[in-house]
Amino acid sequence: MTQEKLSKKSQLFKEFLSEDSGFLKEIVKTSLQEILEAEMDETLGANKSERSASRLGYRSGYYTRNLATRVGKIELRVPQDRGGFFRTEIFERYQRSEKALVTSLMEMYLQGVSTRKVKKITEELCGTQFSAQTVSNLNKTLDAELEKFATRKLDVEYPYLILDATYIKVRDHGVVRSQATLIAIGVNWDGCREILAMELANRESTTSWRDFLIKLKERGLSGVNFVVSDNHEGIKKAVEETLPIAIWQRCYVHFLRNAFDYLPRKKTIDDVLTELRWIYARSTLKDAKEELCVWLNKWHEKYPKLCEWVEENIDSTLSYYILPKQHHKNMRSSNVLERLNEEIKRRTFVIRIFPNKESCLRLVRALGVEIQEFWIERSRYLNMDFYKENQRLKMSEFIINDNKVLVGA
Repeated sequence: MTQEKLSKKSQLFKEFLSEDSGFLKEIVKTSLQEILEAEMDETLGANKSERSASRLGYRSGYYTRNLATRVGKIELRVPQDRGGFFRTEIFERYQRSEKALVTSLMEMYLQGVSTRKVKKITEELCGTQFSAQTVSNLNKTLDAELEKFATRKLDVEYPYLILDATYIKVRDHGVVRSQATLIAIGVNWDGCREILAMELANRESTTSWRDFLIKLKERGLSGVNFVVSDNHEGIKKAVEETLPIAIWQRCYVHFLRNAFDYLPRKKTIDDVLTELRWIYARSTLKDAKEELCVWLNKWHEKYPKLCEWVEENIDSTLSYYILPKQHHKNMRSSNVLERLNEEIKRRTFVIRIFPNKESCLRLVRALGVEIQEFWIERSRYLNMDFYKENQRLKMSEFIINDNKVLVGA
């Protein structure tokens, strides 16, 4: 046979393989079926229909089993024996691979990869399709564990509580709506931070935040002395009703963003807000108030509306001065929760619109579990020795009066 003819036959064979997708599938199926029969023969100590004194048992028919492989789904006839002793190593290995695959599918989804992209990846890797619905169904298996996380008992006190919400688009009864994801982070007496709750609500309102906090208290939330949030009226009223002894701190970062509303709309703004931010770096409330006076005198003539608004509203952003100095940086804003919100946005960006509330809450809570585990591995968030040395002095013993902090007044 000439080299030219050999090359032509080789090319034809390659074309046959590429055109007939079932060719390799049949080879794999036949090979695996033979392995199953050989394993049964070894288990029984005799071939099929063989008469032997060393026989350890007898065959008892077959059952069918589907196996997902790189060349597609294969249906195998698995032999059985009367005593039920036969176990094939093929499926043990398959189950390990299947478990790893399922775990990978779930992890891809939780990392923000869309279900359609997951389907494409599995087709490339495995030669079989895992539909978007299949991936969603797999992730439903997470619900039981996530529910345990979301409803766990809070059996320690959390002197610090940070509240905030972010919005995610969800399809609800055929209509796309923005759902508020209400989130609470607590800091306990060991100085460790925890994600206490993540719940969906139609919107941020006094009612939704009140119900959110009531559920937290029913789970055991106690000892809250200091609450940090933005200036949302719903949060403020809900905190006043459910946590009446807690002191409220308005996030100073949100406060500075709100200040832009009182500035003229122009492309460049001078140092007015930069210098306002410097006030929050002062060590004591007295120093902060003195610098505020200097700032007001300097900018009042140029930005009268801004200065009037700041003078009227800034006190609620200075509550953190009743805390130990080493806690000021962490507790004057809700930045720790803002970073969590950013990660939620990043993970949900690809999905864009969730098909229902359940899938949205599943992803958000799974992210919460992941971040919680990351926090556990790190050192404590705050040093709470100040309170331990002072027998856990309660915030209610502090009174803010005439812009001065009085202890035990």
